Amino acid sequence: MTVAALYDSRAREGRLMPDPAQRGVLPALDRLRAELLDPPRRGLFRKPQPVRGLYLWGGVGRGKSMLMDLFLDALGPSVPTRRQHFHAFMQWVQAAMNKARARGVDDAILPVADEIAESARLLALDEMQVTDIADAMILGRLFQRLWAQGVTLLTTSNRPPSDLYKDGLNRALFLPFIALIEENCEVLELASATDHRQGRLTGARRYFCPVDAEARAAMNALWADLSGGESHPEILRVYGRDVEIPAFHNGSARASFYDLCGRPLGPADYLALANAVRVLLIDEIPRLGSDNFNQARRFVTLIDALYEARVTLFASAAAAPDRLYVEGEGSFEFARTASRLMEMQGASWGQGVADRSAAAV
Repeated sequence: MTVAALYDSRAREGRLMPDPAQRGVLPALDRLRAELLDPPRRGLFRKPQPVRGLYLWGGVGRGKSMLMDLFLDALGPSVPTRRQHFHAFMQWVQAAMNKARARGVDDAILPVADEIAESARLLALDEMQVTDIADAMILGRLFQRLWAQGVTLLTTSNRPPSDLYKDGLNRALFLPFIALIEENCEVLELASATDHRQGRLTGARRYFCPVDAEARAAMNALWADLSGGESHPEILRVYGRDVEIPAFHNGSARASFYDLCGRPLGPADYLALANAVRVLLIDEIPRLGSDNFNQARRFVTLIDALYEARVTLFASAAAAPDRLYVEGEGSFEFARTASRLMEMQGASWGQGVADRSAAAV
């Protein structure tokens, strides 16, 4: 069954909401499917020539991940495929390279690329986003080897190739990889006017207090809706350090107050988080004061970063925003944070973030 036929079938069943922009990219997906299902083109003693891949980009919530999974369902098992979230893939690459170096391999990229090529003819990477210089320096040579080995790339991203690793350190060294993507992949924008995820959140309550069974159940229900029951830890690399977000799925994340503010994180970490997510759930914000002053200061910095990035925030807390921090050093300054928390509960908050995501995430 073609991707278009499967899309129409699931729309009739009510499993997806038809979208003209999504329909507009189905021919490209069907082109990719048809070419992958053709017998591999080989030269004498040479690896098969890779099918030209697809780089699908657009704002968060437009259905890119859904279309990737739909494509893989339509493709079926006959084409060996590796499907991973981009950050999980890069974590695996880094670990595999470290193992190769431990064996005394001089150029660790080559055996890692060859291992991928031996098991997959199609590499499907969801949510390509390059923020770490170590990843940036690896990608060009890694994919040059993969394409030489006949591997086809299907990837989604919130930004076009030309904006990957934008303003990154030594970005000039990354530019050849952008040229390789444009050479080896059809670049297509999913320019939908509809944020399908945001529609599920419209009118939803965003702040729950106190932290009781009802609040926990409400937060669990929100996360189940956002994640579809599928999530994974996400590692953000910030200046060579790893910052772990316990649960992440397709631009939405969930963490406890202590995950985010109980550890020695700083402004750069919170900015990286704000740029990586569109929706964030924070569980169990406690009352703040002199006993947890350092955590309170981090929380203020975190909310500032989320506010400036217009991230949609859901939270469970011990008290209403204006009662979280009522006495002690810093309580007066916390008034601005309380005001921002209350503003972020508005139904329209975060509506404009899709434009930011498409251009800058």
